[in-house]
Amino acid sequence: MSKGSILIVDDEEDIRDLIGYNLKKDNYVVSTVENGEEALKHVRSQPPDLVILDLMLPGVDGLEVCKIMKANPSTSNIPIVMLTAKGEEADVVAGLELGADDYITKPFSPRVLQARIKAVLRRRKQSVPTDEDVLHIGGLTIHPGTRTVTVENQPVELTNTEFRILHYLARRPGWVFTRYQIVDITQGDNAPVTSRSVDVHVFSLRRKLGTCGNYIETVRGVGYRFKDLEHE
Repeated sequence: MSKGSILIVDDEEDIRDLIGYNLKKDNYVVSTVENGEEALKHVRSQPPDLVILDLMLPGVDGLEVCKIMKANPSTSNIPIVMLTAKGEEADVVAGLELGADDYITKPFSPRVLQARIKAVLRRRKQSVPTDEDVLHIGGLTIHPGTRTVTVENQPVELTNTEFRILHYLARRPGWVFTRYQIVDITQGDNAPVTSRSVDVHVFSLRRKLGTCGNYIETVRGVGYRFKDLEHE
């Protein structure tokens, strides 16, 4: 039984074959194209369940493909996992801010890529808790209505900015968020937050959360994510 359809977009035939071989073994229906123009035609005519998108493509590059897909209502909900070369952190940040769901750097392990794909598809099926839902994650409880946080039933005093950052990340465990995305959700706070000061707020937040501080993971060169405790 098929687990879903995946489109692989990469100009290197060896990589397309390697990824395709492993995904077919894992019961996915696989299609491949070698450039951005073909990718856009494919997603419009045969929308896949997920796109694996190399950023370094001839002609229309991967970032432009991502931008066009996310701007089109008929393709905006298709999840995208980016393939990037090491050292392309700026492109990773740009892709995530355009709406990509995750990324993996070359060279990569096919098993790691498969795990990322499963995680992205799983998250897409899950409903994100609303702003009002109380979150219980491990020893951590976040109550948006009263804006209170407890760790192992002990209250934790957070600033307004720290609470917003924690709640934003915790509602979407496993999702990677850039510093600029985190800045956006803190807009309106009395103390202005910049991309550089996000690290300071996260450092303080981890310290205050004590035993739960490691729930917030650093994604080097990109930003942060909340640990997905349910699917480790």
